[in-house]
Amino acid sequence: MSREPGLTVRTTCPYCGVGCGVLATRGEDGTVAVRGDPDHPANFGRLCSKGSALAETLDLDGRLLHPEIAGERTSWDTALDRVVDRFAAAIDEHGPDSVALYVSGQLLTEDYYVANKLMKGFIGSANIDTNSRLCMASSVAGHRRAFGTDTVPGTYEDLELAELVVLTGSNLAWCHPVVYQRLAAAKAARPDMKVVLVDPRRTMTADIADLHLAIAPDGDVALFLGLLAHLEENSMIDVGYIEAHTTGFEAALTAARAVGLAKLMAQTGLAEAELEAFFGLWASADKVVTVYSQGVNQSASGTDKVNAIINCHLATGRIGRPGAGPLSVTGQPNAMGGREVGGLANTLAAHMDIENAEHRDRVQRFWQSPTIAERPGLKAVDLFRAVGEGRIKALWIMATNPVDSLPDAGAVEAALKACPFVVVSDIMAETDTIRHAHVKLPSLGWGEKDGTVTNSERRISRQRAFLSAPGEARADWWQLTEVGRRMGHGEAFAYPDAAGIFREHAALTAFENHGNRDLDIGACADLDGEAYDALSPFQWPQPAGRGADGGDTRFFAAGGFYTADRRARFVPVSPPAGNTAPAGLRYTLNTGRIRDHWHTMTRTGKSARLSAHIAESFSEIHPRDAKALGIGEADLVRVANHRGEIVVRALISLRQQPGNVFVPMHWTDQWASSARVNRLVAPVVDPISGQPALKRTAVTLAKFEAGLYGFVVSRERPALEGAGYWAIARARDGWRAEFAFVDAFADSQPFICSLLGLQPDTPLISFTDPRSGLTRHAAFDGARLIGAVYLSDRPVAVSRSWAADQLGEDFANLSSRWRVIAGRPANDMPDRGAIVCACMNVGVNDIVGAIRGGCMSVDAVSKVTTAGTNCGSCKSEIKGLLDEHQIIAAE
Repeated sequence: MSREPGLTVRTTCPYCGVGCGVLATRGEDGTVAVRGDPDHPANFGRLCSKGSALAETLDLDGRLLHPEIAGERTSWDTALDRVVDRFAAAIDEHGPDSVALYVSGQLLTEDYYVANKLMKGFIGSANIDTNSRLCMASSVAGHRRAFGTDTVPGTYEDLELAELVVLTGSNLAWCHPVVYQRLAAAKAARPDMKVVLVDPRRTMTADIADLHLAIAPDGDVALFLGLLAHLEENSMIDVGYIEAHTTGFEAALTAARAVGLAKLMAQTGLAEAELEAFFGLWASADKVVTVYSQGVNQSASGTDKVNAIINCHLATGRIGRPGAGPLSVTGQPNAMGGREVGGLANTLAAHMDIENAEHRDRVQRFWQSPTIAERPGLKAVDLFRAVGEGRIKALWIMATNPVDSLPDAGAVEAALKACPFVVVSDIMAETDTIRHAHVKLPSLGWGEKDGTVTNSERRISRQRAFLSAPGEARADWWQLTEVGRRMGHGEAFAYPDAAGIFREHAALTAFENHGNRDLDIGACADLDGEAYDALSPFQWPQPAGRGADGGDTRFFAAGGFYTADRRARFVPVSPPAGNTAPAGLRYTLNTGRIRDHWHTMTRTGKSARLSAHIAESFSEIHPRDAKALGIGEADLVRVANHRGEIVVRALISLRQQPGNVFVPMHWTDQWASSARVNRLVAPVVDPISGQPALKRTAVTLAKFEAGLYGFVVSRERPALEGAGYWAIARARDGWRAEFAFVDAFADSQPFICSLLGLQPDTPLISFTDPRSGLTRHAAFDGARLIGAVYLSDRPVAVSRSWAADQLGEDFANLSSRWRVIAGRPANDMPDRGAIVCACMNVGVNDIVGAIRGGCMSVDAVSKVTTAGTNCGSCKSEIKGLLDEHQIIAAE
């Protein structure tokens, strides 16, 4: 693996489950340049805004570089011995189920494989679960119920071949932008293709849709039950496929018929005409792909939603054929790889079943392990409940931040505080989770680690190292093998490198596999180190002896399911019972991702470019609700229930339905004063998958009354302790932050100097506008701006992007400093305004200027400004600005 400057390394993006290929080149000066790999079949050279900014996230600021015990640096030997001693003591005294691992879809397959092997085969407990439980466990459960195994039938290419694409519970434009652009390009090439979006919000994905169904929360089961009944009533089912390859159709149909039109409308919140339009599109298209993601999975009825969707595809035989089938798009770069090696508490390696004695025996014989877990372990929410109850005595967390990502996050944090022994392996020295660790272990990050990942279409790609390991950071698989060896299992964990682990994983998929298991990559079981280094992306299955082209890797067009009788199972499902919100909790909270940030921002938070589009958390509220609550644009909003409260910025939008509010999941205590939204979410899970219901929480909304609002840009991280509200983000040459206090200051000078890290008597340039109430202050060190602070009795009106850019400007000309005080550029100087296109750093004023200059289409605006020419995920916003301009022009 070359780490030489000047050489380009083919690797894979570490963000979502699209699995984009990346070309990374390290310069002689140590800088790194990234671009999309034009030869990778997932993205063909495209990258989203996050992938394009990867090089901006590789610095060592804040990295955990050495092992620590109780906050003190120590050696690897000492740290690992402590881990082994405490785990062994717990096992000896309380049994193997008293210890647990909580791992992550950020791990490589090789890391996952060793963790699963250690826990289930050598410790003897299935108490290993993953944050992937939070994003795709319902898909796994639905697949296993219908197909007999966790098999994704189709491929990304199917989106380009379909006549109809249904996007349900998926904001594809923002959460999987590269796949979205493949779909958009296909629709542009074939205008007859139809796209339907099923989502309570009118997300940016709606702008490609021919039909948007603003479904009521958790109305998906009813919708697809109605569709199944409609298909049968109109003779649109494939009787031949049903009779040859499935069982249970009549029971599923009976369940579907039980939902009459009135109940269907009530459950979905949709009008009869909307339902008829959707059913008509589905029935008339021979090639249908249903794409689903977190809006389906993150629900107390998530597994039933998945099976309701699959039932429709089985009933019409629209599965496994080019352009037809259900497609679950995963949220993490290696959630699929974790599924393949048994990373979930209720599965075994190589897609085998922990409940199956024959499978357990097979895995144990292959591993030659002293034991094998005999029953499923604790799933994520139950696992942390057990930690809080004292049943888990030792816990090892790897590459994830459960204090922020799990529901009832306050209880999760309390559980970690009370746990006798917590180990955290991470790349960052400070996260909301690692602050509770007794032992901290430094891991390798993207660009440093080496292994494989699997994307949403079952394509295995290499993540390759092009940077040296910083400090004493080590691969996660190495940490696990060292613990296994110290526990006395040296021979079983004597891996020299990641290639050796991958070979073993591949061999297990082929072991006693006579075509009765879906996952088979036996062709890779004999790869030597050189072949592993050179491994090109491929889709499984790839059994030994298959030709280099691999053939068609779709599943189930001709049946061949992985149940005992090789028939698919129709699963009868029913709509969930209606939720009655507790008294006084009038609003339904939905959580999710935004375009330019990722998980808990330990990586994307390092990039100023990625924070330029949205720099603080927000609550998206319908204008009617905002008016009723007295909330204005950019006010602060208190979102609360009996579990706690958060304070976030108001975003008033017609894209939201009345009675609903959306808050993104990304902001943590590292980035905001009170924005950990999962503190409000109940620990309610799907009874089959164990996946938490993160999309439907009852809350109250109220305006957060502040006497003083502020915005600051500074070279050093500003000191915001004591503010009633704050949210901080990186700027190109420093930091930017929003803040608010309940009460105004009589004298702001001491606060400003403290905020900027200055002596109390440091001279400031200041100005107060009596008309607006805006007070402006700036401090300079020679020709450099130290920082600028803008204060007001209302949300501060100042060009944020322009103000942040001033940290990199030269102010040798004293008169130019008054521009900073003015909070805007001179009339002859450009102000990009709020950033719309993070890839190309194009602001709203640039786009509006192009529109006013005569650009009347998205393509025309893109040509003039370059906005939307990379990943294209901002095109919906460009279209919105065009529509707004046309409305104003018409008036």
